[in-house]
This record gives sequence, C-alpha cells and structure tokens, in this order.
Amino acid sequence: MLYIFLQTTSPSSGGFMSFLPFLLIMVVFYFFMIRPQVNRQRAEQKFQEELKKGDKIITAGGIYGKITGVQEKKVIVEISDNIKISIEKNSISREKSLNIPTQNK
Repeated sequence: MLYIFLQTTSPSSGGFMSFLPFLLIMVVFYFFMIRPQVNRQRAEQKFQEELKKGDKIITAGGIYGKITGVQEKKVIVEISDNIKISIEKNSISREKSLNIPTQNK
C-alpha cells in the first residue's frame, strides 16, 4: 500500500516557478496599460492648471473659443463677439494653437 502511495505522489515543481508567468503578465500589464494612463492624466491635469486668459481652445463638444476668464474649476469662453459661456475645465479638449499645422513655403 505504501508503495502505491509513493508512486502516485509527484514532487512539486517549485512554488515560485508556477507563479512566474502570472508575475510577468502583471509587469507587462503595468508598463503597457497603467503607466501610460497615469502619465496621460498628469499631462491633462497640468494642461488644465496652465490655462490662462487669451488661450484659444476647443471644447470636447467641438466649440472653438477664446478664454476670457479663469476660475478654480471653470473658465469663461468667448465663442463669438460678446457671446460668452462658462464651462468646466474638464470639458476642454485641447488648445487650438498647439494643433495648427505648419506650412513650409
């Protein structure tokens, strides 16, 4: 009976080696998914903090305008002559002056 029991049990193949593929997947996941997202969030927050009067912007809804006033969480945007709207900083998509293509003549 003891002989049969010893034949059926196999030696374990190391605990760390069985978790190594999962550990590698987690490291790859961090560098390709989590880290770029954190960097994007930091850049977006920095962009929102650096908004100032006179910046030309595009909102997430596609409205072009010029910032005429900056508050803590909102900005006042002039979208046409004497037409101003108040929007949250989070809804600003990008700065228009950064996306103008340069033409070589």
